[in-house]
Amino acid sequence: MKEVAQQLPNLALLWVDQGYQGEKFETAIKQVSGASVEVIKRQGKEFEILPRRWVVERTFAWLVKNRRLVVDYEQLTSTSEAMIYAAMIRLMLRRLVESAQTS
Repeated sequence: MKEVAQQLPNLALLWVDQGYQGEKFETAIKQVSGASVEVIKRQGKEFEILPRRWVVERTFAWLVKNRRLVVDYEQLTSTSEAMIYAAMIRLMLRRLVESAQTS
């Protein structure tokens, strides 16, 4: 169980949707990684932008712009992880080039 804590030593807080609230989930995360859980709750039934939820949605949108990540073609999770790293490196490089050109 300590394998997660060793692989992710900086993991301290998880923001989760209301579907993941509850003592059992929070206890399991605490045991596996040592991180605490913060549930992001809705205030009403109408549409609202939830804090921190947009970060995840925006990141998924960036990843889907890469054709190989639209569908999970990979058989190994390590290959999928490498494709995600490559996509994010590509995004960061593009932003660096754009900021260097405007400066």
